[in-house]
Order: sequence, then C-alpha cells, then structure tokens
Amino acid sequence: MTVPFRQQLDIGLYILKQKLKGNKHYPLVLMLEPLFRCNLACVGCGKIDYPDPILNKRLSVKDCLDAVDESGVPMVAIPGGEPLLHKEIGEIVAGIVARKVYVSLCTNALLLEKKLHLFKPSPYLQFSVHLDGLEDHHDHAVNQKGVFKRAVEAIKVAKDQGFRVTANATIFDGHPAEEIAKFLDYCHELGVDGVSIAPGYAYERAADQQHFLNRRKTKELFRRVFAIGKQSGMLKKWSLTHSPLYLDFLAGNQTYTCTPWGMPTRSVFGWQKPCYLLGEGHVDSYKELMETTDWDSYGTGKYEKCANCMAHCGYEPTAANLAVANPLSMLKLAITGIKTEGEMAQEIDLTNSRPAIDVHEQIVAEQMARIHDPKLDRVKSEPAE
Repeated sequence: MTVPFRQQLDIGLYILKQKLKGNKHYPLVLMLEPLFRCNLACVGCGKIDYPDPILNKRLSVKDCLDAVDESGVPMVAIPGGEPLLHKEIGEIVAGIVARKVYVSLCTNALLLEKKLHLFKPSPYLQFSVHLDGLEDHHDHAVNQKGVFKRAVEAIKVAKDQGFRVTANATIFDGHPAEEIAKFLDYCHELGVDGVSIAPGYAYERAADQQHFLNRRKTKELFRRVFAIGKQSGMLKKWSLTHSPLYLDFLAGNQTYTCTPWGMPTRSVFGWQKPCYLLGEGHVDSYKELMETTDWDSYGTGKYEKCANCMAHCGYEPTAANLAVANPLSMLKLAITGIKTEGEMAQEIDLTNSRPAIDVHEQIVAEQMARIHDPKLDRVKSEPAE
C-alpha cells in the first residue's frame, strides 16, 4: 500500500473516532462532481449521457466547499466529467486543501499541463490520472488516439513540478492479465506515486455493454494478475494504493458486503442516492441522504444493479473499516500474501435480489424542468415504485 503514512494515520484516526462515537453510517471519501461535461467519450462510461443543458451545469466554489464541510470527510475525490474543464477548479481545490482535507483530483490529463499553474504542490493534494492500460488499450478505451502519450507526458511534467501523481485504471473483460501486469510494471518504471486499479461498474448508459466483468471473472482475472506479479517478483514493487484487504477481496479470498454510504456523492443534481456508481434519487443535504436512504435495499445480493459490482468505492470503505476493527487481519495478510490458487471464498447468493428499476429518464426530465423554470422548488428525484 503506497498511501503516504501521514494520510493513512489521519484517516485511521478518523475511522477510530467514528467507531468510538458509535456512528454506523459515516463517510470515508466525498465524491465531488462539480460537472458532468467531459472532453472524452469513453466507451465504458455512463456519466456523460445527458442533454447539453445538464452538461453545462456547474457547482460553484461555495457549493463544493459546503459539501466538504457538511459531510465532514477526511478525503475528497473530484471526478466528473473532466474536472479541469471547471473554470474555478483551482479555487475549489485550494479551499479543500486549506481545510487540511486530502483531495484527489481525477483527470484524463489532456488539460493538466495547461492548468498546472492553478495548483500548488501539497501533501493534501494528488492528481489521479486516468490510464486504462498501455497505449493501444487505453486509447481504445477512451475512443481517441494519442491520449495515452499526452497523459504520460503530463504525468512527467506534474511530477517534475513537485506534485504527487497517481494512475487510475479501470479494468474490463477482455483485458489479458499479462497486459495488465505489464501496465503495472510500466507504471512502476514511470515513477507514479501509486496505482488505483478496480473492475469497471456496469453503467446502464455506457456505449459498450459487452465488456463488463462479472464477479467470477473479476476474481479469476485479478488472481492471474497477482500470480504473474509474484512470479516476476514485481508484485511487491507495484505501487497499489488500495488496502491489502481490498486486493485480497478482488482475488476472491474474502466475502465482503459493500459500504454504499462510505463514499457519498455530491453532484450538480444534489446528494446522490445511494452511491457514486448508482444514481437512483437526489436530495438537498448530506443529512437527508444519510437519514432517508434505505441502505439495506442496496448491495450485492439485494439489488440486481449491484450483482456484479466489486468497485473500490463500495468495498474499499469496507476493507478500511475492517483494518481498523481487526488489525490482525492486516498482519496475517502481510505474512501470508494474497492467495492466487485454491478454492475461493463463498459468493453472495443473488437469488433474492430485487429487480432493477430504470429511473434515468425520470431524473433527466426533473432536472431539465428545473433548468427551464428556475422558479420551481428543488425537485427531489426518487426511484419509481
């Protein structure tokens, strides 16, 4: 795990304080989406399938900082869309850093060199550059040639200027384990400060619906990747930014349930129910999100849309909580390493999952109505019964 010790300590103490207070539903990372607009159209992304009036919306600096204060998180991730398209992104990041809250700005890096002057190196700031593999694979995933080379050059420039830079890889079906291992080797040679790697969530609106991994394929793929790393001696050198417990889960050695409230989302629509990857309603406040969301109705084995999800935004909070509650589990894994052979942990039963409901068109219609008639009171979008 390559998260800086200071950050690990601060987040660990935050979790411990929440447990001592008896809090069950507390956030770990705020997913702050100041806009949905992007300068790429990745085939596995369902985040930009909105009409232009919605894509033109932006959260203000005040909106963003109020969300940080309201949630009380120790860390903020800023995805999108492409956050560097936001004209006030420098002020947003500066305001978060001033609060001594860790911030990870997620970017495809096409604008990173141009916008670097808006930021100052800080132990509270990192750029998380989207790289879905080596050049051919990444450029195919983002549906544009030359993006990989531009992203790598931007990483080098940012590193030279003293910024902490990590890579963020989303893995889909059809990506050979050997190539993923070579990509992780490349990131080590490139000198990035860490790599986040997780299976892609099956967005309903994504252009490519053929290459989302199911849970069994995810586990088999990550086992092969980790096995290759062991054989080559590179596994310990790969700078993976995840908890070892989460990586062990990806390899099929743990049966976890997700923590959907662990990474709440504030976007141009409001506070999103129930999690970053699954938008089924929006409310005005963080308090309302926590108190009115039926958390027990979501997750693998409970809801069809969650059936194959093993994404870090739901399961990394679970792993982090377990690490604090049971430090010996981390010590044991450090001694034994991630198992890449043998029987896998029991899978969650999916037979009682409630059927998926489609709320996308309803949410879009409500948001468009608000745009066309600003006098309307805030519309609370909820899943249809």
